[in-house]
Amino acid sequence: MTTTHATGERHDSRALRDRLRFAAVRLAEAGVPDPQVDAELLLAHLRGQSRGEVQAGVVRGDELSVAEAEAFEVLVARRAAREPLQHITGVAYFRHLELAVGPGVFVPRPETESVAQFAIDALRAAPVPEPVGVDLGTGSGAIALAMATEVPHARIHAAENSPYAFVWTTENVRRVGADNVRLAFVDLAVAFPDLDGRVDVVVSNPPYVPDDAIPRDPEVRLHDPESALYGGPDGLDVVRELSHVGMRLLRPGGLLVIEHGELQGQAIRDLLTADGWRAAATHPDLTLRDRTTTAVR
Repeated sequence: MTTTHATGERHDSRALRDRLRFAAVRLAEAGVPDPQVDAELLLAHLRGQSRGEVQAGVVRGDELSVAEAEAFEVLVARRAAREPLQHITGVAYFRHLELAVGPGVFVPRPETESVAQFAIDALRAAPVPEPVGVDLGTGSGAIALAMATEVPHARIHAAENSPYAFVWTTENVRRVGADNVRLAFVDLAVAFPDLDGRVDVVVSNPPYVPDDAIPRDPEVRLHDPESALYGGPDGLDVVRELSHVGMRLLRPGGLLVIEHGELQGQAIRDLLTADGWRAAATHPDLTLRDRTTTAVR
């Protein structure tokens, strides 16, 4: 198989090293942020291997079969068109979880792992045998399943109202096999009235992008569901709803945990304080961008 590179260079090599190098160049030219990593992960997906196994194959001097080389070219072309890597592989990694994702569900981001940590820490600190956590707008189920598996003595309740996302949530709950998760197809505004005043932690990664702030990345703009992105003129419509729902669900002393954009912390703290929440505080993620606001019932 002969491949023509954008520079006009041609090559016939099926060596992993060469194929990965040319794939990385093509992805870089398409503006993909981590071209070498994505090239290795695409090849790992194709071959049913880990990324480390692909790298070991490079060191050994392994070669692709003709069929593998052709299939790899197709995958690289899809990624070069800025289709999300996770849609191509069908997998997103979140903390220790491997989640099924695809069209119709928001792909969980690494920065949300720090949001989940606040909820997990609060569940672990709750002075009860079976603390209760609620994830509102759970999407793929990432935060809910992180809480359920990392605090196995907790009871976790997760709400999602998108029929497209709910398919993925249901599949992930099934795959993980967490029997301490209750999943409900319901709008977060009316979720779980049977838990009113009994919840230890309410957490949410709501849509918080202002309606006129169109994301730059094609992966987000073209592939993430709009219902998971846009939160009204200032991005805080769902946050206002979360404030009211959190007041209803949480016990006195319970913790509300909300993910948001890096410039929204002050507005959210003011909003929560005005609604009667205590100790509203904003926390940075690992990139030092404000990412999470917490408040006490």
